[in-house]
Amino acid sequence: MKKAVLLVSHGSYSPKAKEEAALLASSLKAETDVAIFEISFLEIEMPDIPGGIDICIQKGATEILILLNFLNSGRHAIKDIPSIVKEAQNKYPHIRFSISKPIGQHPGIKNLFIDLINST
Repeated sequence: MKKAVLLVSHGSYSPKAKEEAALLASSLKAETDVAIFEISFLEIEMPDIPGGIDICIQKGATEILILLNFLNSGRHAIKDIPSIVKEAQNKYPHIRFSISKPIGQHPGIKNLFIDLINST
């Protein structure tokens, strides 16, 4: 299996937000052995999530992890993105899809916030 990671962010009218997402993806790719590492956005920016999935598949992905760049379990993380991924699964039944939890559910988030508190 050829694994891909699709870092999914909300999307923003600020060009800096897209740049930050691209830098994060680049940094994460450098620290992992994942050959295909792309970004996409729920709204506003391109590529959108279906477009990001298509890019991963065009690059040979047979397994795609949707890596949520969302803090909490809001409507986007619980309903909207899983719905988009379900449509992709129907379009590409031979591809294995998985979705990460929002980053706010990770046990290390507390330490990140403590670091921010202490460094500001």
